[in-house]
Amino acid sequence: MDKSKRIILFFVKFPDPGRVKTRLSHVLGNERGAAVYSAFVLDMLDTLVLSGYPLAVCFAPPARMEAFKSWLGHGWLYLPQQGDDLGKRMKNGFQDAFRMGYHKAILIGSDFPDLPAEIIGEAFSSLERHPAVIGPALDGGYYLIGFGRETFAPSVFDRVAWGGDTVLHQALSRFKEMRQPVHILPAWNDVDTHGDLLDLYRRGKGTHFARSRTMTCLASLWDVDDPGGRALD
Repeated sequence: MDKSKRIILFFVKFPDPGRVKTRLSHVLGNERGAAVYSAFVLDMLDTLVLSGYPLAVCFAPPARMEAFKSWLGHGWLYLPQQGDDLGKRMKNGFQDAFRMGYHKAILIGSDFPDLPAEIIGEAFSSLERHPAVIGPALDGGYYLIGFGRETFAPSVFDRVAWGGDTVLHQALSRFKEMRQPVHILPAWNDVDTHGDLLDLYRRGKGTHFARSRTMTCLASLWDVDDPGGRALD
């Protein structure tokens, strides 16, 4: 497999307090919510780099490119997210990748800090045998979606009720309507709520993820001796 013809589209927001992880911020506060999200992104970036595939940081808002470069470094391709809803931004990301000459592309969000690099490898390997790949999130959405250049199906991103618990179902139904096979990756849990964050912290203990920025950040925010994982006031 020629990795140079494949690309990861990493969808990222700038960690402005109050503008990221808003449900977490209601519990942790805006500054802490932004700090947690920043740790998520940096941990995921490490994982994606470890996979060895070319990487594009698809960033929002589009006017903040220099701020993103200061935060994440200059070693990546930066593509502004373009479009007035998530579906259009995702569709445009794929179209940009294929216009640049990449043969396979996967798009991944930034709410899965403990996602293993092996899943990225499986996603690209599956695109050698299937027109599309999707990674289910446990909340009813998906954390990853990918296509080959010749099998890209932009209609998957049209007329979707983003943010609800039927996003995955809608995508799979669209693939079925098109009679387009799709490889389904292992399900993974995104981290949107305080309960999700507690689950992440508990399952991360005793694993290699215990040394991550995310786990260090959470340990600094919480009373770790409190079995309920109460956010510090």
